[in-house]
Amino acid sequence: MNRPVRIRHEQSRDIDAIHEVTVAAFLNAPHSDHNEQVIVQGLREAGALSVSLVAEQDGRVVGHVAVSPVSVSDGAADWYGLGPISVLPEYQGQGVGSRLMRRALSELQALGAAGCVLLGDPDYYRRFGFKAMTRLRFPGVPPEYFQALPFIADLPDGTVQYHPAFFPPND
Repeated sequence: MNRPVRIRHEQSRDIDAIHEVTVAAFLNAPHSDHNEQVIVQGLREAGALSVSLVAEQDGRVVGHVAVSPVSVSDGAADWYGLGPISVLPEYQGQGVGSRLMRRALSELQALGAAGCVLLGDPDYYRRFGFKAMTRLRFPGVPPEYFQALPFIADLPDGTVQYHPAFFPPND
């Protein structure tokens, strides 16, 4: 990556580029149902994008991360779900995703979040402090892939529910 990548908040002019980046990033992903762009659009339309950041290089959007509120069955407040996170294939492995992650987590802490959860590769997300925690559950996936990063000491104990946009109807 020769030229600098800038991380900034999503703007309305970025919506089409975010869609394209998300489609391209997950096109060949083996554990994807390829509806990540639908999730991002649904979160945006519902006003549920608590954090939406783009990575931009030379005026081109090359990455995006979405963060939205989640609910925990024990009533714990201020928990968020990170994802989808997308980087154009030709920019993957160059630190763009890591920069998006760090900035998104920083923004969550500034919002006073209690913590963040995500569904993804434990080997990748461990570097940001995420780990599987038996007190937080997400049914239907191997538990090691559902990970949390608490920002407070009092960890909730319950099942996590993502925004309905994560479960779009099959047309």
